[in-house]
Amino acid sequence: MTAPSPRIGIIGTGAIGGFYGTMLARAGYDVHFLLRSEYEAVREHGLQVNSAVHGSLHLDAVQAYRSASDMPKCDWLLVGAKSTNNSELAPLIIEAAADGAKVVVLQNGLGIEEGLRQMLPENLHLLGGLCFICAHRSALGVVEHQALGGVNLGYHSGSAKLPEQQQALVEEGVAMFRAAGVDANAVANLAQARWQKLAWNMPYNGLSVVLGAGTAPLMANLDSRALVKAIMLEACGAASACGYPLPDVLVDRMMMSTDHLPNYLPSMYHDHAHGRPMELDAIYAAPLAAAKSAGFAMPKTEALYQALRFISARMESERGHQ
Repeated sequence: MTAPSPRIGIIGTGAIGGFYGTMLARAGYDVHFLLRSEYEAVREHGLQVNSAVHGSLHLDAVQAYRSASDMPKCDWLLVGAKSTNNSELAPLIIEAAADGAKVVVLQNGLGIEEGLRQMLPENLHLLGGLCFICAHRSALGVVEHQALGGVNLGYHSGSAKLPEQQQALVEEGVAMFRAAGVDANAVANLAQARWQKLAWNMPYNGLSVVLGAGTAPLMANLDSRALVKAIMLEACGAASACGYPLPDVLVDRMMMSTDHLPNYLPSMYHDHAHGRPMELDAIYAAPLAAAKSAGFAMPKTEALYQALRFISARMESERGHQ
């Protein structure tokens, strides 16, 4: 007898939630999307993913909801909304979660799961999901997918106390993504994996805002390229100081892979361009605090963070005067 297909909820149907939700729904999974500003557009036109990897993907019959209370209870919840809203997301997750649901946090930064864990009941399993994807939202219900698309999953906390129980849940999630055509893998150490992703996020996200440039011009200029590498090396040094050493070849490998990407404007660039709050706490404040606690200095990263805080404060002031 075939096991019933899990019911999947998408909390935050932007670029990340829209892409992975569409892939899972097209693979036959029962996927339910929580939307806010995009609700009317998606109900009328569906979800559109313009993918350089998979071609043009359209999801016509979208199971869309304005409120989490209207959603059926879901076995898996993929949280694609930005970490700036996590305090508001926790009640939505609780509302939409079935008993023993697996909650996958598809967000950038450090300390994400720890913050959410305090607001969620113990019966919900919390997993970290690290997305390696170049994607952004170009219009309501429209996602532009430029490259990559893989997800790494790791167990954080919940009622599964034994390593084999945790591994089984992670592998269940990996299998689900793979069945949808998404490259997915399990990570043994979630904290180390988050530091590894930060080594890419820290330079490119912040510099895209401060310098107003995507990955291609940042890598083509000797000065900005050197700055990218210096911030990457600081991230790796901080990870090691915090007890999560990263491979020696990581920086060169990341820079080489970025050289081969199409020109990509990271999520922080789009947040800034559209006047949305930037994920400064998770991507900069938390890792800088962890590094300082471990006695490791990150002067170039600290300077970038200070510049971003200035930009953020100025944006906030301008919004307040409108």
